[in-house]
Amino acid sequence: MSGQQSDRTAPGSVGSTVRRKEDNRLVTGRGHYVSDLELPRMRHVAFLRSPYGHARIRGLDVSEAAKAPRVHGVFTGDLPEFSAITLRAQSALPSYVETDQPILAWQKARFSGEPVAAVVADDRYLAEDAMELIDVDYEPLPANVTAWAAPEEPLHPQAPDNVLLQRTFDAGDVTAALATAHVVVERELVTNRHAGNPMECRAGVALWDGADDRLTFWSGTQIPHIVRNMLAELLGLPEGNVRVIAPDVGGGFGTKAVLYPEDVALCLMARAMRGTPLKWVEDRAEHLLAATHARDHRYLVKAGFSADGELLALDADVTCNVGAYSVYPWTAGIEPLMAGGLLSGPYRLENYRCTVRGVATNTSPSGPYRGVARPASVFAMESLIVAAARELGISPLDIRRRNLIRREEIPYRMPSRLVDDSGWYSACLEKAMEAIDYENVVAEQGRRRDAGENPIGIGMACYNELTGLGRAAAAGPRMPFRTGHDACTVRINPDGRVTVLSGVTSQGQGLETTIAQIVADAVGVPYDDVEVRIGDTNESLWGFGAFSSRQAVIGGGAAHRTGEAVKEKALRLAAELFEANLEDLSLENGEIRVGGEPEPLASLAEIARVAYLESNRLPKGIEPGLEATRFFDPIRGAFAAGAQAAVIEVDRSTGVVTILKWACVEDAGRVINPQIVEGQIAGSIAQGIGGALYEHLIYDESGNLSTGTLMDYLMPTSAEVPELAIEHISMPADNPLGVRGVGEGGTLGPNAVLAGAIADAVSVEITHLPITPAMVWEAIQ
Repeated sequence: MSGQQSDRTAPGSVGSTVRRKEDNRLVTGRGHYVSDLELPRMRHVAFLRSPYGHARIRGLDVSEAAKAPRVHGVFTGDLPEFSAITLRAQSALPSYVETDQPILAWQKARFSGEPVAAVVADDRYLAEDAMELIDVDYEPLPANVTAWAAPEEPLHPQAPDNVLLQRTFDAGDVTAALATAHVVVERELVTNRHAGNPMECRAGVALWDGADDRLTFWSGTQIPHIVRNMLAELLGLPEGNVRVIAPDVGGGFGTKAVLYPEDVALCLMARAMRGTPLKWVEDRAEHLLAATHARDHRYLVKAGFSADGELLALDADVTCNVGAYSVYPWTAGIEPLMAGGLLSGPYRLENYRCTVRGVATNTSPSGPYRGVARPASVFAMESLIVAAARELGISPLDIRRRNLIRREEIPYRMPSRLVDDSGWYSACLEKAMEAIDYENVVAEQGRRRDAGENPIGIGMACYNELTGLGRAAAAGPRMPFRTGHDACTVRINPDGRVTVLSGVTSQGQGLETTIAQIVADAVGVPYDDVEVRIGDTNESLWGFGAFSSRQAVIGGGAAHRTGEAVKEKALRLAAELFEANLEDLSLENGEIRVGGEPEPLASLAEIARVAYLESNRLPKGIEPGLEATRFFDPIRGAFAAGAQAAVIEVDRSTGVVTILKWACVEDAGRVINPQIVEGQIAGSIAQGIGGALYEHLIYDESGNLSTGTLMDYLMPTSAEVPELAIEHISMPADNPLGVRGVGEGGTLGPNAVLAGAIADAVSVEITHLPITPAMVWEAIQ
């Protein structure tokens, strides 16, 4: 991998690759994950899950399970404390249909893997043994697993057609524009259902303090403050009586940005058992079966182009399989609305009509997964671009050059009314072409064709990633809360070192390091003097969590503002103590300096000692302590431009696709830590390649998951991920740090890149994902 070097030599910590603060514990096996937590008298939980995709529950008999050795409780959904609570995701969209998700299914099971009962025992093995003694009387019902097939039976009485949400995005006059188009291309495209599959599956420990009615919940969640808020509301507790702790988390990718029924069940059982800590750690089979899925979409798309390749109109009908329930709290709208809002991507377009819908099926609920809908929508848009280029006799590269949003058009109002503030798409594309040595690859294509060797193909994709969404930039459901701000507290301690209580959470992104770099520069102290604490709702004031590539923009912005506020306090105190002019003072490397003087005036530790321990020396009007808390909301957010390109080889005899080169160029704005940024991009590309070529959650017609183990559900290894050339176009965004998010952009390109490369190599059009060797071979024949 290679990256732009200019930021590495910038003054201060930001822009440099420093030793990550979290690595010492993580690489030496001293990380603290939920599964590592051991508390006195801890008991373990196992969930009984429905074996049917759709069934009426006529009765449950738990008597034998309750008598099993060392079993301490059996819980079912018809118990009053469970039946009184449901997860009901809310949205203000007029077409949205609210439905209830039970904590434990007790009248009806709506997908295979839905929890029906829970057993508490001394260990997980005993709990699973007892679980097998539970007798459930199921009445199987017809299952529907395909969102665009006519349902035999509705999942919810509130939605007889299973449509939980529908919306049409409309701009310009699509019908008239299509009528005047020189070429109209029309396609049906289907993307594959898959999921995040982090190394660490879901896990939780719940402890109830009956004396004070307090709940502590350790969870591998991406959203601890939202979880605290929702648990308090669901359990009828004051929010101050709920503490959520997200310790080290082994990956999330959106899968852990959801409040699940198992989470609530664990807390309800802990309350019922009065002081006995309860622990549940999901196994991989449970995760594949019951954690949220994503990307199960169908696109019926039609686009009109002029004779010179200008995109004139786009007409689309998008159906998203949202699973059995409207995922809490993001609703069934999270994927369809993102697909419709960003389908046109980085291309200029005036005439746009797109109807999106979320349809319930007897499958695990669909939720946020890295890139949310856009890997599928980019595949759809780029497929139209490639098809039009072929019909018009224009190269796939030139037709993109013709239609990309230009820098001089910024701010550009997209047809979905989102405002793009980037415009560096052409620069990203051209740099990606340089990285794969485009001209020489084209020449090699010709040589191979003439020699009768296995063909090679070039694929490319351009995309825009909406990052750090502020309160005015929400592209998704109109939920009862807006996720635009985070808080940060920065405290200079009496010894001059700095403690940061940040609202961000980390699942491997290196946020302790990134926030420390930001605060070190904002305050003016060495990076090693900064300690960052995250993930505990009793320490940090507020943070919405990890999703939508938001934490560097919003959490980082809050950290920067707070650091500057604390520095201002320290300098004001120093100015008063030394009778100096405030404007002449600076704080650098932990020292107070006067402009033009070779020696420091004082150390920060000396000033902090006065602030805390020598209050008799405090000047009039200055309070003790050196601490500040600030919020930050970017209002709109920041678009990040991106382009990916690859060279592949196709074996005509087997259909096997081999990736020869891969390049990615993104506008990350100001790069805080080059190594972390490149790691984020590389990891997201690997996930995108997995989704394009390997990963597929397949249900049979009865609603049973056929790919329920990693023997059947294929994931890429290091052997399948090529060497990546990663470059940057670092154009500062309009926020305090000038940063743009990079956590998801890498997932957006691979579907389109690989489909386009195969079309270029063997003139085979890919309309369904994943792209398997069998599919390619059959198409070639």
